[in-house]
Amino acid sequence: MKTYKAVIIDDERLAREEVKRALKKYPEFIVVGEANNVDAAIKLIANEDPDLLFLDIHMPEKSGFDLLEELTTVPEVVFTTAYDQYAVKAFELNALDYLVKPLREERFAKTIEKVKQELVEKAKVPQDVLPMHKKIFIKDGESCYFIPISDIYYIESMENYARLYFGDKKAMIKRSLNLLEKKLDTTVFFRANRSQIINTHFIKEIHPHFNNKLHIILISGEKIEVSSRQSVKFKNWNSL
Repeated sequence: MKTYKAVIIDDERLAREEVKRALKKYPEFIVVGEANNVDAAIKLIANEDPDLLFLDIHMPEKSGFDLLEELTTVPEVVFTTAYDQYAVKAFELNALDYLVKPLREERFAKTIEKVKQELVEKAKVPQDVLPMHKKIFIKDGESCYFIPISDIYYIESMENYARLYFGDKKAMIKRSLNLLEKKLDTTVFFRANRSQIINTHFIKEIHPHFNNKLHIILISGEKIEVSSRQSVKFKNWNSL
């Protein structure tokens, strides 16, 4: 039986015990640790590399959203909280799931089923590459997003940061363009030049440009000049 590592993060001990009791019915999930604050959780996650987080949103000093922003790689996340006013925001973020405390057995079972399906799909993709259906968390100022990788159509470098474009929104992330490039599916995302990566599914037009360069127009209207070197690579990559 395939097993998965779970971590429970909640400032209330009784709430953590409640999640552990609920998980006892699912032996494929092994609780490898728990934390009552964000700083302790960061260390625990770094040491254990869990597959799943049960994460309380409302905690003293730092919230569950703050924790996700600080993680380099985010495991699957199920939000838990006693405050149901967070539910709308959580679903707007496309969270994997959301549980209101106290937990209900039937609702918890549906969550576990959803988690297992997600983990099975994740296992089909090389671990160093983010699956296209994978959602990444971004906290940009007061705004928070869970964005499917497939929705990101354009990424531009901002020195040690990157700005991601998705839908009609854009947000900053504390990652360099070089680091993001290593994590993205290279059959879909293409490095157009030193400062821009595009999602090829969003290409509208391709035009020849001077010095054998290519000029790409995205569906969203962005005009991207592909460097000479990358233009050659794109032509070879896109040929039969």
